[in-house]
Amino acid sequence: MKSRSKKFIFWFDELGIEDVPLVGGKNASLGEMYRNLTKKGVRIPNGFAVTANAYNYLLEKAGIRDTIRQILNGLDTSNMKNLNDKGRKVRETILQAEFPKELREEIIGSYKKLCRQYGANADVAVRSSATAEDLPDASFAGQQETYLNIRGEHSLIEACKKCFASLFTNRAISYRVDRHFEHFKVALSIGVQKMIRSDKACSGVMFSIDTETGFKDAVLINGAYGLGENVVLGAVNPDQFYVFKPTLKKRFRPILSKKLGSKKIKMVYSEQGTKHTTENVEVPYEQRFKFVLNDDEILKLARWACIIEGHYSKKAGKFKPMDMEWAKDGNSGELFIVQARPETVQSQKNLNVLEEYVLKQKGEVLATGLSVGTKIGAGTAHVIKSASDIGNFRKGEVLITEKTDPDWEPIMKIASAIVTNRGGRTAHAAIVARELGIPAIVGTEHGTDIIKSGTGITVSCAEGEVGKVYRGRLNFEVHKINLKTLERPKTKIMMNVGNPDQAFDFSFIPNDGVGLAREEFIISSYIKVHPLALLHYDRLKDRKAKDIIAELTYAYKNKTDYFVEKLAQGVAMIGAAFYPKDVIVRMSDFKSNEYANLIGGSEFEPKEENPMLGWRGASRYYAGNYKEAFGLECMAMKKARDEMGLTNIKLMVPFCRTVEEGKLVVEEMGRYGLVRGKNELEIYVMCEIPSNVILADDFAKIFDGFSIGSNDLTQLTLGLDRDSELVSRLYDERNPAVKKLIEEVIKKCKKNKRKIGLCGQAPSDKVDFAEFLVRCGIDSMSLNPDTVLKTTLAIAKLEKKLKR
Repeated sequence: MKSRSKKFIFWFDELGIEDVPLVGGKNASLGEMYRNLTKKGVRIPNGFAVTANAYNYLLEKAGIRDTIRQILNGLDTSNMKNLNDKGRKVRETILQAEFPKELREEIIGSYKKLCRQYGANADVAVRSSATAEDLPDASFAGQQETYLNIRGEHSLIEACKKCFASLFTNRAISYRVDRHFEHFKVALSIGVQKMIRSDKACSGVMFSIDTETGFKDAVLINGAYGLGENVVLGAVNPDQFYVFKPTLKKRFRPILSKKLGSKKIKMVYSEQGTKHTTENVEVPYEQRFKFVLNDDEILKLARWACIIEGHYSKKAGKFKPMDMEWAKDGNSGELFIVQARPETVQSQKNLNVLEEYVLKQKGEVLATGLSVGTKIGAGTAHVIKSASDIGNFRKGEVLITEKTDPDWEPIMKIASAIVTNRGGRTAHAAIVARELGIPAIVGTEHGTDIIKSGTGITVSCAEGEVGKVYRGRLNFEVHKINLKTLERPKTKIMMNVGNPDQAFDFSFIPNDGVGLAREEFIISSYIKVHPLALLHYDRLKDRKAKDIIAELTYAYKNKTDYFVEKLAQGVAMIGAAFYPKDVIVRMSDFKSNEYANLIGGSEFEPKEENPMLGWRGASRYYAGNYKEAFGLECMAMKKARDEMGLTNIKLMVPFCRTVEEGKLVVEEMGRYGLVRGKNELEIYVMCEIPSNVILADDFAKIFDGFSIGSNDLTQLTLGLDRDSELVSRLYDERNPAVKKLIEEVIKKCKKNKRKIGLCGQAPSDKVDFAEFLVRCGIDSMSLNPDTVLKTTLAIAKLEKKLKR
């Protein structure tokens, strides 16, 4: 009987993660999961591994090891022609070598056994799994080849030969040289796994950590129709989903985000004569507007991600985020995990140093897409439309292309930034850009047509989820802050956050939660439609607006579900990012002219002479035609808190003119299950009208806390329009009348045991105003993220001086 190290074949149930030296990371991980996690409900298709020993046996029996050494003499990976020629010759040498009879028989015998489990002529995936005996933790992901829809003994042996040869793809050779691995210290194992018929359904990738920010409490899922190679290689713009792990583990349903991808093509099975293979076909137009997974499936995958991460973390004795591939079988409707490996970029990040890229100029935006990372890069654009042209690429240029694959890695590592037409955040271009630490923008759709070679451009991923390609080389700065040395003041320093796409990133800035999360950005940027246009879609006269709404809401059963879900998810994204700290969400505070600018909005809004002082805030919530739309807002907040488990979300009522109005709004919220004190709900009021201060004792009986809106309070105290340049010289929060009102409301809140904070820019810009607030004993200040660190340092210094 062969010793374990000499065996040619291991079945998945015979393998564990300790077998990386024998079968590589991919196969060892499949064995680890198959043995330990199938009993926990994680579905993994069965299969077997052809060992690294089998690869070495092939080289010895065929006598080609020395031939390969000779070919690789004089290798220069910086010379693309040299690399191409030598790589091709080595691969041809392996492909033409005679396959040992005993190895062939063992592989075929194992395939027959797999066919007895799954049916005659079973379709299998044949995947490479590289390993290094003395470097068991080395990652060789994406360097070798995968072959799908392989059927029959002859096709399987041919695929195995191609896998062995792919240890010498150009990118694999380059990868080893860059990392100083000897070519013959690395071997190749092959995984033979039953295919999942995702060509009839969907598939994708999943991470148990946010790939952009390193936020560890979210699962990111990308998915598209058909086989998963298109998502992995970035050939398609996939759907994207985020799920929040802490409340998922408490049995809530916390889907934080669902974003529709264009999904224009899908990879399916095909036959060319007697050969089984795959091909890309177009996805029917109407299908592109549907999500590939329903909510139950999204949550099931996320739970599996938690189980897989938990298993590997326990085994490693430390947090071990995972990178997984999943597939849905179109015949059975069942989901499966087909691969898992450790995530290797964000998990290595130094969380003690905050690095912030700040664009100092703005320019013409040439293209937009999904930002990868938060950095900025600039250089000369080099558009490459064919792989045959990659040899012309020069160091420091910005790579602009349709998509990348592992063959492009030798030039990606010398690029200052990468821009692709296709792909999502888990595409090849995105993964490699993160590993290289350079900015990338993926899914621009038409970047290669708009951006011209030779143009100076700036690639900015520092402005949120939407990455922007600017014309010209713009100035930017990089700020680095050591968080270990940062002092925390007693006054709570909170943040104003409006854009959910930036919430995970902002959560790393030292903070005490979110003092102001505005609904307006979510409604105008995510939803775009007036809620009454969704409630009364059939009544809309504007044909163009109806067509846009029909397209936006195509994936939703009811048009109002679109509003509720999008608003709930936008708020939940912020709530999750700062969980379990307080996140105070202000209900919508558009003015009537701003509501009218939403799609379909002009048919439902009055024309007011002075919208700033008209029908806004609380007045809209309990009377008039907006009352039912406010109901949708309430339903969204209830969904975020009760269904997703984000009870750290508190609600705030803006522009509440009278005590009676406050009572009516609180009563209206109660109709939708938002009851003060129920499920830890607190309801705050904005303090931005002099009446809020004068009657603070009465407002304190209705609300749990106050947030001073210094902009409106200053405007209404001094009787001026803050937008008018004619009187702007008089606008100052430090005016004695404004300060007197602020001092008075803080005293009244303390007396009534109510929380009191301020959300505005004044404490950041004016140190003496911050000092005034601290002296008054304010509980918190909520600031724009870019000023939080500066103000934290100033307040800590001030408190020392005041001996607070």
